[in-house]
Amino acid sequence: MNKDILNTDIQEYIKTNANSVIGYLLLKGTSFSGVDTKTIIEQIEARKRCEFKLSTWFNTSNIYYPNKLNIEQTSSEITAKYKSELLKGYAIIDLTGGFGVDCFYFSKQFEKVTYCEINETLSEIVEHNFRQLKVENIDIIKTDGIAYLIASNRMFDWIYIDPSRRHDTKGKVFFLNDCLPNVPEHLDMLFSHSENIMIKTSPLLDISVGIGELKHVKTIHVVAVNNEVKELLWILDRGFNDTISVETVNIKKETTEFFNFNLNEEKQIESEYSQPLTHLYEPNAAILKAGAFNQISKQLDVNKLHKHSHLYTSNHLLGFPGRAFKIEKVIPYNKKELKSLGIKKANITTRNFPETVQQIRNKFKIRDGGNQYLFFTTELNNQKIVLITTKT
Repeated sequence: MNKDILNTDIQEYIKTNANSVIGYLLLKGTSFSGVDTKTIIEQIEARKRCEFKLSTWFNTSNIYYPNKLNIEQTSSEITAKYKSELLKGYAIIDLTGGFGVDCFYFSKQFEKVTYCEINETLSEIVEHNFRQLKVENIDIIKTDGIAYLIASNRMFDWIYIDPSRRHDTKGKVFFLNDCLPNVPEHLDMLFSHSENIMIKTSPLLDISVGIGELKHVKTIHVVAVNNEVKELLWILDRGFNDTISVETVNIKKETTEFFNFNLNEEKQIESEYSQPLTHLYEPNAAILKAGAFNQISKQLDVNKLHKHSHLYTSNHLLGFPGRAFKIEKVIPYNKKELKSLGIKKANITTRNFPETVQQIRNKFKIRDGGNQYLFFTTELNNQKIVLITTKT
């Protein structure tokens, strides 16, 4: 950590050039003592990535930024706030502190927060930033969190851990025991320091795989922001051995969609099926990731078009956690039928369909955009159909 970066002139340069062309700045160069141009440019780029993801940091003076990768890997403020509000107690330890965003929000829910980070330079950066953010109830431990716990006899109300995938597993099936730290390997040790554990994982982790590797899983939260799944949160309770509940959330700009279900019940019930009715529904990304395909049908009293299509329909418009459409017309999928409609511009979605969106656009010369939404899918009798809809 180069503290010269915090000099007033350099900080002013970083803010002034927030939207400058990086290539131009590199060519022009800088003449600040103690800090080279490349390092200053890295601060500008990292800060820019925080503008919307970490606005509290972006809008606070004298923040020191780590490399871009640390910014990319950290939780957003939106998801950090969500997860912090699921937890409560006196003391929590974050074993993989990173840039400290989760700890910042934990500090609003707990009296005492312990931050562990194996990267000493990153720990120093976070320690400095917490002072700028006026956070006083976080202890910084500049060491490996697992090693710290093994050597400690401390107890916590909660343990939080965000394991990262090892680089040599890229392209392979994602397992928790492929991550650092290896949570399944250390689970008994973790439970000796707390009855409650929250694990954050990438949405790439298959939920059934995670359940198979862990034990005492009580709740799984599938967290999406603007219909993009950002993380899975695994709540483990040392005394819990019952049915797992799944809670999905899609946090949008003006509203938040929730849908909860019991994992065992999802496997035991069947959806109701029908031909397309008056309205069409597409579940949000969190529900699709969670696999609540039958529960959504049962709880909201909507019919499914096909077992593998994951599109739903009803005669009356419902409040639905996802997108809702008015069905204007249903046609069989063939070139003559679709050409006869003369559609030149539309939004296209495929579900359980053999062709991609781009292949369809190329075949029928349909540009993207407009007010019409075309769904290319398969109905309950395995016939390929096109639903011409408008958004409600």
